[in-house]
Amino acid sequence: MSTMVLNKRLGLRKSLLLFGISSLFLATTLTGCGGSNSDSTSAVTSTTPTSPPTLAIKSSLPHMVSGGSALIEAALPADVKAGETLSVTLNGTDVSSSFKSSSTTTLLGLVSGLVIGDNTLSAKVGGSAATNLTLTNYPISGPITSGPQMSPFICSTGTLKLPDGTTLVATPNDPNCSAQTNVQYQYRTTAGVYKTLTDTKSIPADVKLIKNAAGVDVPYIVRVETATIDRGIAQMTILFDPTKDVEPTPLTPPKNWNKKLVYGHGTGCVGGWYHQGAAGFGYNPMNDTWLSRGYAVVNNTLNHPTNACNNVLSGEAAAMTKEYFVKRFGVPTYTISTGTSGGAIASLQLGDMFPGLLDGALIDATFPDALTIAQSGADAHLLSNYFSSTAPSSTSFTAAQKTAISGYLAEITLYANGNQMGRTDPVPGRVAPTFPGLGNYASAVWNAAVPVSMRYDSNPSAPNFTGARPTIYDVGVNVYGKGPNPLDTTGKSTIGLRTFDNVGVQYGLSALNSGAISVAQFLDLNASVGGFDTDANPVSSRTVGDSGAILRANQSGLLLNGGGGLSAIPILDVSNIYGEDTTNYHMQWEHFAARERVLQANGNADNYVMWRGARAALSPESIVAFEKWMDAIAADKSADPQKTKVVKNKPADLVDGCTDKSTPSQFIAEKQVLGTAGTQCNILWPSGRFPRMEAGVSLASNNLKCQLKPIDLADYKVTFNAADLSRLRSVFPSGVCDFAKPGVSFAKVVPWASFGPSKVNLVFDITK
Repeated sequence: MSTMVLNKRLGLRKSLLLFGISSLFLATTLTGCGGSNSDSTSAVTSTTPTSPPTLAIKSSLPHMVSGGSALIEAALPADVKAGETLSVTLNGTDVSSSFKSSSTTTLLGLVSGLVIGDNTLSAKVGGSAATNLTLTNYPISGPITSGPQMSPFICSTGTLKLPDGTTLVATPNDPNCSAQTNVQYQYRTTAGVYKTLTDTKSIPADVKLIKNAAGVDVPYIVRVETATIDRGIAQMTILFDPTKDVEPTPLTPPKNWNKKLVYGHGTGCVGGWYHQGAAGFGYNPMNDTWLSRGYAVVNNTLNHPTNACNNVLSGEAAAMTKEYFVKRFGVPTYTISTGTSGGAIASLQLGDMFPGLLDGALIDATFPDALTIAQSGADAHLLSNYFSSTAPSSTSFTAAQKTAISGYLAEITLYANGNQMGRTDPVPGRVAPTFPGLGNYASAVWNAAVPVSMRYDSNPSAPNFTGARPTIYDVGVNVYGKGPNPLDTTGKSTIGLRTFDNVGVQYGLSALNSGAISVAQFLDLNASVGGFDTDANPVSSRTVGDSGAILRANQSGLLLNGGGGLSAIPILDVSNIYGEDTTNYHMQWEHFAARERVLQANGNADNYVMWRGARAALSPESIVAFEKWMDAIAADKSADPQKTKVVKNKPADLVDGCTDKSTPSQFIAEKQVLGTAGTQCNILWPSGRFPRMEAGVSLASNNLKCQLKPIDLADYKVTFNAADLSRLRSVFPSGVCDFAKPGVSFAKVVPWASFGPSKVNLVFDITK
């Protein structure tokens, strides 16, 4: 095939038009063989060497390629000469024919055939010097940065239902839970339900019509692609008319897609261990809210925290799943991450841990992270244990005193939040303090997919110390590290290291200083509150957290930092779930803590808008407001830093506020602050605090292990007599928390941190 030369710079526009070639293209082409030919090369008369082209990977980071292919953009030099062509090789093999013109200055190519490990992509134009790009490719089953894959791992590929009611065709006896990729079509009917499209050559009579981005009525038909990625099950849905659209590629995306992507995250955390997807997707990709607006929707079963409560792993799965999507359909204008509760945690953490993966977070019922839930839950559980004990001192506390010590607005809320420690408790069937109207404490929560024989049990009569442990520390062992189980006298088993630490914590300090409790009560409480051992059994001594595990929790982002990717994306945080004096454990202080971390890390939180009240993340008001913000950022082509674009393009009417309880449609624009009074929103939606804040920690609650200082009587607004002072020193022999200082092992998040096998940004390798 002859080479087509396109270069209006050299005055060849007239001749090119004779061949039907648009003059909008630059002078570079691909031959059928992918290289330059001798005739066109000899036409070059200039002796000045042409500048080399530039190469950029659009589907992932260059060191995180998966599945053997990568979407590459080649940008042509401004001084390309007539007759010069783009030549691209992969490991010495010509792949130039993969590249097609995508604009007047660039070509786009889906390069396949990458080997596992490092690959060299080389490009040149005519006689220019070569530009080389190293691409490190990993299997589609992973891992890349999440460390050694967990074991056991129970597959769900043959049981998880697809939209048409069938299941994937699983690869037999495959430890990676692989299956054949499945593509099917669903359509939305005029009655508002989805049906399977069995005939792809005709449009059903009952199909619903919706307007695409161009305002044209089109049939509401959805292409559903399901594949196994990173040992999870990924599903992507997108508007697609099989009667008209060609097979999707990055250069031929579905015509009715608005070029925007939503990455949905499921909910929960407890039970999120050792299985592929027994709890389903959590966030259904067949989402009418987004699909009807033209968005594509993507999810992976590992992005449902009830399947995988470890955002180092779920972040890797999200990166690989989005990479797959980009290679199939093209680069989206932007990606919105959304979710409720555990899904809100994922949106914030992945946005921070993996800068550039997500472009905005639309969330509700959020927590900063699972570690913060675990720490506040453990503190509340210790208090619940103490107040429910038979110790004479415990009976002296009134309900009002208990809430003053805990920070919660009701005693039942203290116990409800104490129950959230269950995700760190590996002992099945534990009996724990309860409260009238509150459900039982749930320890060692398992999905039924995991056989009982594989589960950890420290019961002395029939122990299984080598079984899998159902805690956030053990499923995150690649980050936290591991050590011997002190309860296993054989010394053969290991457990995930723990971050919980309460050495030096003065429970009820603010209640003491306000006069809500007496000196004797303060001393009795802190002398008796105790801690937990590695199996979450209550013990009399305080708990010492592992400093290395705490360091890596910070570096990995499993303790939300706020100074990574969250510094440069828009965030709309909606409360939705409210109940500060009920059995609810979605506390408002946790919303404020997440924003406070962004503020601490960046000096401001101007990119973080908070709404309280009756709206949800997927309410029409939330979506319209957030979409307006995202569109304005995407339209900003200035050279400003991304974080500047985010703030300057925030709509003027998108501000903090709350809804009126009696008239939910009425919005009260008002800066949101933590408290129970002082503002209209605080009167309508009062927000309590939490035990460690009453002990002196900041609202950010990102101090897992405090630095200690000597006891200083200036910190107390009460007088200790000699006996009380002696007892205070015996309760805190090493000193008390100095919350004015950063916590022990506090560190910034490492963007795109690796825990193996990738050596790029490697933080920790548990195999070493």
